[in-house]
Amino acid sequence: MKVERVVPNLSVDDLAETVRQHTAVLGLRVVMDHGWIVTLDDRAGHQLSLMTTDASAPVNPDVSIFVDDVHEALAAAVEAGLEIVHPLTAETWGVTRFFYRDASGRVVNVGTHT
Repeated sequence: MKVERVVPNLSVDDLAETVRQHTAVLGLRVVMDHGWIVTLDDRAGHQLSLMTTDASAPVNPDVSIFVDDVHEALAAAVEAGLEIVHPLTAETWGVTRFFYRDASGRVVNVGTHT
């Protein structure tokens, strides 16, 4: 399994205002907007996601890690005895993902574009 991209996720109360602030200060641009999550980037591949409440999961993830084989990642997480807090799900927006909780309590979204 290969990690393809790592994106920090910030939970925010006012999505539009937070997007405005990060675009104004850092010059980031909106590359994805689903209404509940917006991903910004700098045209060089560095990304930041801002979200209100996850559309289908019970918790917001702290980070999203995109991999080339999400099934292999899930098997490794289960074998490691990690708590799966959102099951493997093929989401309507074209991502298959699951969440696990690490030892520090952080929630990690592991996914692949489908």
